Amino acid sequence: MRNVTKDNITDVFKGYLADDMAPRTREVMSALVQHLHDFARETNLTHDEWRHGIAFLQGCAAVETEDRHEFVLASDVLGLSSLVDMLHSQDDATSSSVLGPFHVSGAPPLAVGGDMKRDFGGPVLLAEGVVRDTDGNPIPNAEIDIWQTAPNGLYASQDENQDTYSFHGLMTVGVDGRYAFTTVKPVEYTVPSDGPVGEILRACGRHPWRPSHLHYIVKAPGFRTLVTEIFPDDDPYLDEDTVFGVREDLVMTYVEKPASEFPDGMELSGKIDAPFLNVEFDVILAAEEN
Repeated sequence: MRNVTKDNITDVFKGYLADDMAPRTREVMSALVQHLHDFARETNLTHDEWRHGIAFLQGCAAVETEDRHEFVLASDVLGLSSLVDMLHSQDDATSSSVLGPFHVSGAPPLAVGGDMKRDFGGPVLLAEGVVRDTDGNPIPNAEIDIWQTAPNGLYASQDENQDTYSFHGLMTVGVDGRYAFTTVKPVEYTVPSDGPVGEILRACGRHPWRPSHLHYIVKAPGFRTLVTEIFPDDDPYLDEDTVFGVREDLVMTYVEKPASEFPDGMELSGKIDAPFLNVEFDVILAAEEN
């Protein structure tokens, strides 16, 4: 088309879309380009700014590895990841929250009552609860993929001194839906700020801190897979999470208990000689949509 202008280029783009393309692809691509073009027109985007944006994408690609997902991190700090989570959370189920860039697939099995703390220092945390449906019934044989940072604030994929699956475990609950494991109390940490995403944070005058949390991916046949995190109510960054992952229903309380109250049937039973922290958090899964 010869007479493309700044006012009609968006409609011209939409006119180039094939008649037989998938309807949802048409809807998403049309809306994406509409907003991109409107953004450029609204801000009168300059060539230098456009080139800076391209350089940002190239920078993300340059540092992207199997263990570092800069594009995911960019989505997280811009709030897009959390917005998509909130758009598709169900009111009567546990809220979803960001996957983050540090999940490692293939975690080793972790028995109900198993331990992830091993020889790491720090307070023992006993996390337990029941995986339930929206009517409150336990969901048998649900699978929980669990991961967190080490006491130094680093995930295993960030730290050459940890093995690949340090603080990662894959648990299958029993017929009662109950999960339980011991670990070290998670700590708050900073997202990587030495790459393009860090430049965005600094340009916006923002910090890179996240509140401490446990990550869960919970799956069960007939239910929607849940990706979520749970956060302690006393964390200093609870109300200023740089990736916007905190939800009211994901905030829980650590309760300190004496060693004498540590339950039987756990891997660390009989081995606890100091007060430990305990948190109970039930996970509620929504049924799959037909």
